[in-house]
Amino acid sequence: MSGFLDANGPLATYPDSAYAASTPIPPLRASLQGKHETDIAIIGGGFAGLSAALHLAQAGLRVVLLEAHRIGWGASGRNGGQLGSLPRADMGWYERAMGKEDARKIAALAQSANDLVRALIDKHEIACDLRDGVLNTLHRPRFVALAQREVEHYNRDYDAGLSWHDAAQTAALTGSQAYHGALLETRAAHLNPLALCFGLAQAAQSAGAQLYERARVLSLDGTSGEIRTEKGQLRADRILLAVNGYHDGIEPRSAERVFPINNFILATEPLGAAFPEILPTGLAVADSRFVINYFRLSADRRMLWGGGESARQRFPSDIGSMVRKHMLAHYPQLEGAAITHAWGGTLGITGPRAPIFLRPAPKLLSIGGWSGSGIHMGVMGGKIAADAIIGTADAFDLLARVPVPPLPGGQTLRAPMLRAALTWYGLLDRL
Repeated sequence: MSGFLDANGPLATYPDSAYAASTPIPPLRASLQGKHETDIAIIGGGFAGLSAALHLAQAGLRVVLLEAHRIGWGASGRNGGQLGSLPRADMGWYERAMGKEDARKIAALAQSANDLVRALIDKHEIACDLRDGVLNTLHRPRFVALAQREVEHYNRDYDAGLSWHDAAQTAALTGSQAYHGALLETRAAHLNPLALCFGLAQAAQSAGAQLYERARVLSLDGTSGEIRTEKGQLRADRILLAVNGYHDGIEPRSAERVFPINNFILATEPLGAAFPEILPTGLAVADSRFVINYFRLSADRRMLWGGGESARQRFPSDIGSMVRKHMLAHYPQLEGAAITHAWGGTLGITGPRAPIFLRPAPKLLSIGGWSGSGIHMGVMGGKIAADAIIGTADAFDLLARVPVPPLPGGQTLRAPMLRAALTWYGLLDRL
């Protein structure tokens, strides 16, 4: 079996990221071997799977989590580290798709998701460099009027806590002249995502969950509860699939709605006291491009810059050079800053950028498609799935009603169509 799980890097090896270089790596956990039984089997060792494992174990259930590589190996441990406070899809889309009452419920879940992550960090004393504030910047002046209306709409109808900043204020907050205004999401934050993964894993394990690494699932049966890995077999009363962009064909209904896409990040050397104008208040930034730039300063004042996307399985041969040009377009003063790390990761996106909550078979639940909102919505998604398994399914059922259709093109044409779309929207970003 081959796919995104195999395409970039050796088995069970963390990428050469700034996170892996600065975060103590736990010892390798055992792989599943032989025959086992459990109440709940969770496939996927990212934010969603770890959160579900923690909440289910705390409820007294026997929980086995299977991770193909290592805990936090995928997008959860590689991403830009931005903790949101709103749904990834636009609230206007939710209103049209679901009606205002359900849209308000979904917004409230996203805000509660932010609170949940913060509460777990506090409760389990997870050292992950949490810092407040994300600035959503506008790269074209034509977006200004719409963004100002959005601030009013979100604050009035969803108590979003957004504030508007004009071009001069945005330049002062970022140290860049590239933007025409920004929305400050005060409840959002940023952190070391790999450290958060490790902290959640330790909490889940302490609660009684069994976590296995190098335990790739080759097949699952959502009717019988049978799972087969490379070295073992597991029978579960219920299965939760929480693999986001790494389906690799094991569950078709999920795979046809969530498409894997690669994103790329670099880290510079520590900037020290140089360039005090860059992000002087410590905010993280995400811009208004379809193929977005997102960036922040790490705790040791490295620039962490994310930019560029690809729908191909293989990462580019020189990620650093590709991403660096985006950084220098905004901060030419970093021309001489050395790049110490550059890495890629695979996330899962859906057409409307809303997540999937599915019941593909009697014993199987599937969640994912976080579309870049995996820290808060993945953690909350895992809790929502755990609640549904335990018996409280209101939130799961609400999110299961969100219309997330299969992506067009089928197995043959979907990837080329998405590559064409990324190229098209990349061109629009330049207009």
